Amino acid sequence: MAKPFGPKELLGFTKQLAIMVNAGVPIIQSLEILYKQQKHPVLRKSIKKIATDVGEGKTIAEAMKDQNGFNKLYCNLVRAGEAGGILDTILNKLVVHMDKQEKIKSQIKSAMTYPIIVCLIGAGVVWGLMVFVVPQFVGMLEDTGQEIPAVTQLVIDTSDFLGEYSLYMVPGFILLGSMISAYVKTPSGKVIYDNIFMKLPIFGEIVIKGNLASFCRTLATMLGSGVSLVDALDICIETIDNGVMAKDLTGVKKKVIEGKTLTEPLEKIAYFPPMVTQMVRVGEQTGQVDQMLEKVSDVFEEEVNELIGVMTKMIEPLIIVVLGGIIATILVAMYLPMFMSAGGA
Repeated sequence: MAKPFGPKELLGFTKQLAIMVNAGVPIIQSLEILYKQQKHPVLRKSIKKIATDVGEGKTIAEAMKDQNGFNKLYCNLVRAGEAGGILDTILNKLVVHMDKQEKIKSQIKSAMTYPIIVCLIGAGVVWGLMVFVVPQFVGMLEDTGQEIPAVTQLVIDTSDFLGEYSLYMVPGFILLGSMISAYVKTPSGKVIYDNIFMKLPIFGEIVIKGNLASFCRTLATMLGSGVSLVDALDICIETIDNGVMAKDLTGVKKKVIEGKTLTEPLEKIAYFPPMVTQMVRVGEQTGQVDQMLEKVSDVFEEEVNELIGVMTKMIEPLIIVVLGGIIATILVAMYLPMFMSAGGA
């Protein structure tokens, strides 16, 4: 089964389609050209079907809606572009929006991935010491006949445990990881998972501001393209990758439907900075909510970059100190009886 196309492939397709539509190439001809040069089999098939459906009288948005990979945000913006006769402008907006979305997601993933990889490598080094190096000292310690200190005995016991049960621990961790992953994919599990990450120092700020940047940019793009506020919020809820925020934004949408302004329910959400609600209020008063949200998203993206830089600078020495401390403790624990024996002699 062919692998579905992702945001990167869709972004490339949108860029090329925007260039041709802006150059005045008819839409069906543009799709046929893109079909011929597209290498991804699933996207290639989708482009062909879209071109066929458009040729049979469907709108571009309707044809795209029937294909997997074209999300609600994408199809609604294309529909707004067709209705307003500004498809070229909308496609350009989509390119900018998707490009920034991918960059912010990539930055957040890198911020999460780097410390995890370093910690896994460090854990591997410690495991190697405990399983292969520590046992070499045990025989030497037994020959001395010296009483073994508590810290040394703890290291030996840990080494014995890892040596005996490591083969069972690996599948155990894999099974546990699979169970956690499956639970996180459920609606309730996703909310708990996101809630935990949002409360972590530095990591939490990166997650919150990254998702706020995504929300503000998506909402700004939708409103600037003529989509109604309720529909725009509905699309934001569907596309945002954070269970806590999606749940809170559902509450915001309900309040807006009841007649409240956007600012009122946003003010009650603790992690929404006052800057956001104040700028949204100004936007509502001046009729420029989309422009205000665009500026807010730019600010958040800059702050995410700064936070990632701070985290990288902090986490490297922290991991080195922790791993160095663990390795030093193991080595001292092994040599301590020998030093005591030499001192007693």
